[in-house]
Amino acid sequence: MQDFAGKVAVITGAASGFGCEFARIGAELGMKLMLADIEAAPLQNVAEALRAKGAEVATSSVDVSEAGDVERLAQETLDTYGAVHLLFNNAGVALGGLIWENSAKDWEWVLGVNLFGVIHGIRCFVPIMLAQNEPAHVVNTASVAGLISPQLMGVYNASKHAVVTISETLYHDLRLVGAPIGVTVLCPAFVNTGIKDAERNRPASLRNTEPPTASQLAAAAASRKAVESGRLSAAEVAERTFAAIRSGTFYCITHPRILPAVERRMRDILEGRNPRDPFADKPEVAVQKLP
Repeated sequence: MQDFAGKVAVITGAASGFGCEFARIGAELGMKLMLADIEAAPLQNVAEALRAKGAEVATSSVDVSEAGDVERLAQETLDTYGAVHLLFNNAGVALGGLIWENSAKDWEWVLGVNLFGVIHGIRCFVPIMLAQNEPAHVVNTASVAGLISPQLMGVYNASKHAVVTISETLYHDLRLVGAPIGVTVLCPAFVNTGIKDAERNRPASLRNTEPPTASQLAAAAASRKAVESGRLSAAEVAERTFAAIRSGTFYCITHPRILPAVERRMRDILEGRNPRDPFADKPEVAVQKLP
């Protein structure tokens, strides 16, 4: 996809982080924007700032884990703009802890947003793109946690590995039918975004009644430290993502220093070794051994 001016972009998780920056770049390129987020007030702030600069922006309050919400978003996009050319399945949340200590509600919340948000986006928007039969593109926000398996991140890892394989399958399926639709899976490492405070958007029905365990507290502290120390900004990640869209690049790995860890995992698989610590050479982000 090369031509952005006048085209329609749909962005979930648009009120902050990567989503906000995708919207900014889209507006600068002259795109029409449909911005969606579960946080209504911050979403309106983003929209108003972009409109003040002359952008054409519509918004929708959406919980991407809910199929009906995403179906409504697709219809609202068609009602407003009549088309969709660029889809960012970007909304995401995170939590950690020893994997056996994560509750059913933890799994339901993270998989609902990170995985089913992507599923619903593909299911609702790709058929629209296919019917248009013109250049379009889908960006699914995964993570390097979709390419390696760091300790104390089991629920998050599972959701992001699923996003990677869904994206790969989507790419192959679209090629199978000869569709002019590109796919990019975004796999950043640590970036200082609002995901470190994702619990603020956790539905009351999915909150745990028990206090967090020692491992969950350790994981949260380590994650916050790593995210806040991220050297690449959300704006830079967004710029690299748009570069990937222009070039038709599938894997957008914004932090190439993580690639040796990805290679180690692949080598362990190919050579039949037990998995090695993916953060063995990054003690600054590794969690110390638990008692």
